[in-house]
Order: sequence, then C-alpha cells, then structure tokens
Amino acid sequence: MKTRLVMNIALCIILASTAARAQFTPPQPATEAGRRVQALLSSEVRSAAARESDSYRKPVATLEFFGLEPGMKVIEFIPAGGYYTEILAHALAGDGELQLLGYGANAAADYQGRGMRHVKAIAPDTLALTQAGSQFGIFTLEKIEVPIRDADLFLTFRNLHNISEATRPLLHRAVFNMLKRGAIYGIIDHTKRHNEPDTQETWRRLDPVKVIKEVEAAGFEFVDYSGLHYRPDDELKYDTTRPSINRYSDRFTLKFRKP
Repeated sequence: MKTRLVMNIALCIILASTAARAQFTPPQPATEAGRRVQALLSSEVRSAAARESDSYRKPVATLEFFGLEPGMKVIEFIPAGGYYTEILAHALAGDGELQLLGYGANAAADYQGRGMRHVKAIAPDTLALTQAGSQFGIFTLEKIEVPIRDADLFLTFRNLHNISEATRPLLHRAVFNMLKRGAIYGIIDHTKRHNEPDTQETWRRLDPVKVIKEVEAAGFEFVDYSGLHYRPDDELKYDTTRPSINRYSDRFTLKFRKP
C-alpha cells in the first residue's frame, strides 16, 4: 500500500511538471514558414543580440499570425536594426522575395553579397522623408511612388510612429497599391492610450484605434489583432526607450487585408 502511494505521488509530480513545461514552452511552428524561422532561431550563425531578442519578439508566432509563406513577395518598411530582415531573408530563401523599402540599400547589398539574390532594395528615390519640424524622430512622408503592384505581404515593425500623423494616410494608400488582392498589411508598434495627447514621453507610441481607422480609410479590411506583444507591466506612461521598459513596451499587433 505504501509503495503504491509513493508511486501515485511520483506520478502526480511528473504530470504536474509536464503540464507546467507545456504551459511555458512556446508552441511548435504550425506552418512551413514557421518551421523555417524556428530552424534559423536554433542556428549558431545568429548574433547573441539577435538570439536575446527572440524571447520578447516571438518571431515564429508573429510571422505565422501575419500569414507568412515561403513563396511570398514580402516588403519590409525601414529595416532599421535588421532583426526581422535576417529572419525574413532566410524564411523566403529559394522560393520567395524580400524587398526592403526605406534605408534598405546597405542591408540588401550585404545579403546579396552572401548569395541571397532574393533580397532587394526598392530604389531610394521612390520614398521621400523629411524631418517634421523640430520633433526629432518624426518624419513627414512627402513622396512614395513604389512601382510594385503584386506583393503578398507588407510589414512594418515599430516604424509607423516615426511617420507624422498628417502623412501616414499617404503611406497606407501606397501600401494598398503595392499589394495584390487578398494580400496582408501587418503592423506592430508601441501602444498609446486611446485619445491621449502627444507628450515628450509618449511620442513613440501610437493609438491602435486611430491606426485601425487610418488603415481602413485607405481601403483595407481589418482582419484581426494579436495579444502576442501585450505587456501588463507597461503602464503606457513613459518613453519606450526608458530602461525600465526598453524592449518590453506594450505593443499592438494588427493585421489588415486588401479586398
């Protein structure tokens, strides 16, 4: 009797441990693109900084939410540090195409130098950005004339807040024109409270309700949102570069479709 009791207790501990691991272990990729991304994340070729970012950026789940598929033609807006550029380049290798819009020439040249001809830069003169007044980091979009009409997916990761509110509609309409019917426009950015006025602390944040209305006004259908990048500890009060929330700001993740 005592042996059976010990065995039952041991079994309960094992089951509880397995359930706990399942709760905190990221789900396995559900798509071929997700499996390609996961394979890259497990590779030693990536930098330590990139690997450190994986836990909070959640690239597998994020790109699966946006519907990434291997053979797609994808446009990434303002690659910046290139975290997602590297991932997209590998996920699309062999049968897809990655186009970089806005400051992407150097990045594209680097990938092409490594034999990844499917990574290209959209000509810089198709996009004209100028600083908006005295506000550092916010730009006015004066021109965007990209001669692409057949993209499957347009992605912007924490860049939309850098475009002035007055000229964001120009960007959304241009994205609409770049995409084929049924294609997806995916947006991630730092969350601002609804209707909160701009301040020096919150200018890097955007009101997701306002963004949804802007994008719908350009002709898109709102498909869904994801809580992947919700951060309950971010009180939405401070600049996203503050050390207390840097990398862990609350972010909205929105998915739109061109009808």
